[in-house]
Amino acid sequence: MMVTEILPPRSRKVKILATLGPASSDPKTIRKLMAVGADAFRINMSHGDRRQKAKLVDSIRALEKELRRPTTILFDLQGPKLRVGTLDGGEAMLEKGQRFTLDRNPAPGDATRVELPHPELFEAIKPGTRVLIDDGKVRLQVVSRAENEIVTEVEVGGRISDRKGVNVPDVLVPIPALTKKDREDLAFALEQKADYIALSFVQRADDVAEARALIGDRAALMVKVEKPAAIDALEDILALADAVMVARGDLGVELPPEGVPPLQKRIVARARELGKPVVVATQMLESMITSPTPTRAEVSDVANAIYDGADAVMLSAESAAGQYPCEAVEMMDRIARSVEGDSAYAERVHFTATPAEPTTADALAESAGQIVDTIDVRTMVCFTSSGSTARRIARERSKVPLLAMSPSQSTARRLGLLWGVHAVHTRDIGSFEEMVEKAKRMALRHKLADGGDRLVLMAGVPFGTAGSTNVLHVVRLTGDELDRYRASAGK
Repeated sequence: MMVTEILPPRSRKVKILATLGPASSDPKTIRKLMAVGADAFRINMSHGDRRQKAKLVDSIRALEKELRRPTTILFDLQGPKLRVGTLDGGEAMLEKGQRFTLDRNPAPGDATRVELPHPELFEAIKPGTRVLIDDGKVRLQVVSRAENEIVTEVEVGGRISDRKGVNVPDVLVPIPALTKKDREDLAFALEQKADYIALSFVQRADDVAEARALIGDRAALMVKVEKPAAIDALEDILALADAVMVARGDLGVELPPEGVPPLQKRIVARARELGKPVVVATQMLESMITSPTPTRAEVSDVANAIYDGADAVMLSAESAAGQYPCEAVEMMDRIARSVEGDSAYAERVHFTATPAEPTTADALAESAGQIVDTIDVRTMVCFTSSGSTARRIARERSKVPLLAMSPSQSTARRLGLLWGVHAVHTRDIGSFEEMVEKAKRMALRHKLADGGDRLVLMAGVPFGTAGSTNVLHVVRLTGDELDRYRASAGK
């Protein structure tokens, strides 16, 4: 029988979300990714088949069991991707100033026309609307629109090829966020016990409500903000979501590039105010797809997101398809530890105010943060069945780590994207005394405290009742609690 070791807590608080793909699909590489810093894994449903995805889940869960570390799995749905049709010869060159028609004719296109196989766009698009092809490399402006064709003028020319993506940033696209493929992928993800479902190309609150109705409480719902329309409806969208991702890829296509950084900061700040995990994603260490080192600008980009207090930073192609997946995770870990070691970090990360709601739980979470700032405390500990207590404490961005203990395995896994949280799946407790003793033992076992250290504990009495956080308690460790427990249990 293999002897397992507990993977020690990270020496940083921001989390790293790594995307798995061809470069990181075998168990050995997944293990190494976790060893060098990956806290959670993203499975992208835009590529590959479900059998491959199921193998990834099996590998992660096997590693989770071996290392006794609840591990977060996020399934990212593809969403309604708009594309042009095919072209004669596979491609065509468009020149600036020429007319180019998008129509409903399925015949292969050429340098004058191509099929746009999305009938709903013919109603929504108006003269003056921008149409972007291939991530904005080719830019068109609509001149006129008829029932079966849209005539455009080429503003930025270039080569287009079969089935390249289309963006229409000026239009609220009248299509649901969940396609038939997405619904099937969602059902599969829930069968695989996904911890988070990421909803792509959200435009309106109704998109989130539709996904929520299908998911229920079987997984947490993360919205990806990547459409200008989502910015206009941000408050309503965030109210219905459990978490948010700043998906800067498509957002940077549909918005001027200079508009993305302030939006990123706005979304991160608002999510933090609401106490909902926020992930900053896309092109963070893009050059490491082919290079063992990042550019200085990329390092600053990652650092900026961490200074803003994002819960997690994400790697996409860098870890999924790049030549240096483990090096990319390791670099992100080094950047995070460097930023969090900066003497100015605490002030910067608290730039966003997170005032407490008028609830007992919020008042206690805020008080716990003040205790940590006033006396010498090594670790905070909370008992949570739903995760809400951990989210409230994490929102305060305390200078000490949070050991979150939960009798719910799914809750412990979902906490893997929460800033500063080290989650542990453990048996439930039945009394205040048991809570105190277990907190001490777990802090010692997970090397989050030593003899003589203080802990700040939060929990709800009666135990096992979600949303009943009403206890704040400070204790000091003697250091022999774990040994005494093992002796009494004959272990």
